[in-house]
Amino acid sequence: MLNTLYNEAALAAEEIIEKAHLTAGQILVVGCSTSEILGSRIGSNSSPDAANAVFSGIYDTLKAKGIFLAAQCCEHLNRAIITERAAVPAGEFVNVVPQPKAGGSFATAAYAAFSQPVALEEIKADAGLDIGFTLIGMHLKKVAVPVRLEHNRIGEATVLAARVRPKFIGGIRAKYNEDLL
Repeated sequence: MLNTLYNEAALAAEEIIEKAHLTAGQILVVGCSTSEILGSRIGSNSSPDAANAVFSGIYDTLKAKGIFLAAQCCEHLNRAIITERAAVPAGEFVNVVPQPKAGGSFATAAYAAFSQPVALEEIKADAGLDIGFTLIGMHLKKVAVPVRLEHNRIGEATVLAARVRPKFIGGIRAKYNEDLL
């Protein structure tokens, strides 16, 4: 089962990288309910093993392309973010270490795996994966655009995805630079 979760997570990560046109140095935010992955109600069945498998599938995929991962904590830590210091060198850090039942198993896995983990209250990511209805929108840059994934399930959890695009400013028929989309 853990190998399946790893593979499903890696496929979802590969797909959002491609569809969002992510490049080295950009940030992907991930919210993840291991309870939902295991077929339970969010917040009711946290699983460090499932979290490690899903985290590794996503992290390995992103790291190979130089893309940073930002792991969203659960509501008990006000959806704080765990990421690598290199992703946000001038970030305003907060003092917290996630635990499986206070921050979530996925954020706990991220904190343990990152070489220099830091916690922030917020981040403005370039794209995101929402695994199990965790509500990542608050951590995306404006303007968020839904992305339909072919690989939209990890275990029993639904995977929603989003990318961002620059704001359109200047009226109804404003010109835009397609290279930025």
